Amino acid sequence: MIDLSIIIVNYNVKEFILNLLGSLQPALRNISAEIIIVDNASEDDSVKFIREKYPDVKLIVNDVNIGFGRANNIGLEESSGKYILFLNPDTIVKDDTFTTMIKFFEAHPDAGMAGCKVLNPDGSFQLPCRRSFPGPWTSFTKLIGLGKLFPKSKLFARYNLTYLDENKTYEVDAVSGAFMMIKRDVYNKIGGFDAQFFMYGEDLDLCYRTQKANFKVYYVHSTEIIHYKGESTKRSSIDETNVFYNAMQLFVNKHFSSSFIVGIVLNAAIFVRKLIAFGNLYKLILVPAFIDLFVFASSVYAAELIHSNERWKGFPDVVKPVVYLLPAIFQMLVSFTSGGYKKNSLSILRILSSLAIGFVLLTSITFFLKQFAFSRVVLLLTYAIVVFLFTSWRIISKVVFKFGLGDVARKTRTLLVGFGDSALNIGEKLKANVNSYHNIIGLIETSKKEIGAKVGTYEVLGSIDTLKKSIIEHKIDEVIFSTDKIGYEKMFTSIADCQETNVEFLVTGHELDFMVGKSVVTMLDNMPFLKVQYNILSAVHRYTKLVVDFFIATILLLTIYPFVAIKKLSSSVKSEFGRFILQVPHIFSLKKSFVGPRKKSYHGELFLGKPGLTGFWYVDDLSNKSADDEDKINIFYAKNVNVWLDLEILGKTFSKFILKAGSK
Repeated sequence: MIDLSIIIVNYNVKEFILNLLGSLQPALRNISAEIIIVDNASEDDSVKFIREKYPDVKLIVNDVNIGFGRANNIGLEESSGKYILFLNPDTIVKDDTFTTMIKFFEAHPDAGMAGCKVLNPDGSFQLPCRRSFPGPWTSFTKLIGLGKLFPKSKLFARYNLTYLDENKTYEVDAVSGAFMMIKRDVYNKIGGFDAQFFMYGEDLDLCYRTQKANFKVYYVHSTEIIHYKGESTKRSSIDETNVFYNAMQLFVNKHFSSSFIVGIVLNAAIFVRKLIAFGNLYKLILVPAFIDLFVFASSVYAAELIHSNERWKGFPDVVKPVVYLLPAIFQMLVSFTSGGYKKNSLSILRILSSLAIGFVLLTSITFFLKQFAFSRVVLLLTYAIVVFLFTSWRIISKVVFKFGLGDVARKTRTLLVGFGDSALNIGEKLKANVNSYHNIIGLIETSKKEIGAKVGTYEVLGSIDTLKKSIIEHKIDEVIFSTDKIGYEKMFTSIADCQETNVEFLVTGHELDFMVGKSVVTMLDNMPFLKVQYNILSAVHRYTKLVVDFFIATILLLTIYPFVAIKKLSSSVKSEFGRFILQVPHIFSLKKSFVGPRKKSYHGELFLGKPGLTGFWYVDDLSNKSADDEDKINIFYAKNVNVWLDLEILGKTFSKFILKAGSK
């Protein structure tokens, strides 16, 4: 009998599972093991790549997605190991993970199942890797948030066991399905996963049945994995929230149905949590809608007060407060149906369009139903107020609080952890990728003696042992590891050490053709240029940019420009701010824009924008960068240009003016 059978269920996570398989090789060096992958009808060429790159893996391909539990059961039937590991495809293991876990089982004969420490991609602890069963009190404290309020309380924090030290080993109710190791003796006694659970809940059920069979479940702190969490569900049409809470309900009905009261309490708790989860999921739709409802109803009331006089005393008392709420509700319905509310955005253009539709419909209704036409003037005043307020609160939310911007493109200050040709290769591929802009600040090497040296065009800023210091000192957003040079063991140690720095950690594939991170897979090979959509070519973006340019230029021309121009007559204007203001008239001649490339720029035949009074070239100080770097940043701007990006760059420009003036 071999030592270990590793069962992995794959569904459309090609890059993640290839990265996992790369980490398994050093971890299995001294262990007799088999790797069994059950593919649930992936459509991303996972099967093809696994067969090509890892021919020794036992690969079972399903025609349809049969769910997590049933797929694992197929793998179980093919397994022969003394120990069986259920491992998610979106994980990475340490070199010592399997040896540590096997030694633990050998030292603890009472252990039937165990899970290790699970980390998020940023190095933080993933709470569900050790937890309690959802009993009545545990569910109640989780439901009303007592666990979060008192995370160190044994009474209130039982669900995620946050009162226990994550750096100690102990018995728990359940471990995470991302990494579950079980003895074959236990499997022979209790069987595999319950096929009733399509996804979620099957791990809890297996842990529960393990304990019912008089085996213990342990959390083992002495080794760890990284889990990217939820990658398969992102690539499916499954309603993840609905499936999760249905699974919890199934678990409760299966194991706690003997007590009517307990069943009622638990099912009620699950229902309320489900409502809260859906509310959180769609809050960028619901919150703006409720704000708009309140603003619209208030605007009707304000318009009534403005218009009321001796001839018209206001709405009859008999229709209040319905007369304030009904038009507001009607407008919200119009806004929903016309696309005014989207999950990840606060679109001003869409909401203005929906207001125009709502205004036309309401005026038409009052024309045909004259008994409800109390005052068309109030309706006109209401929409005038609403247009101003709806637009204002959205602009404030976007500019000040950054709400509703979705995945607004941003430059990332990047460190490369790799050596020699490996680092240069990653850097060149990042430069060539027109879909993102990475401002590569420098390299991290293995040895401190290399600090200050040059590798190609990049400077070595630190060693792997001083990574955290380098991240803080250089205000880094993103760290990219080349695992073929640094190794998974050292990478885990570094990520754990830097978990409080709030940076994104990405890991490259062995052939440097992709990177995986907590939210994205980035293909490093350049994409066909003509397939990329550029906002600079969009008539809507160009028109909006022109209107904003004229608006800001008019304000500056009427306020600040005259004073700077008068100063120029008596003496030269030396400050960068002054020279910026003197160029404002060029906006009206359409020769320049407030934000754009340093000079009129093309990439081949593609126009990248009019010259800007400022731009990335100014706020990021590209004076010491190569022409290729500037070309890349111009492409990045052309692809992502929008009014909010322009306003952000203008804000940084004026901040830079102030800092330079203050330093003199």
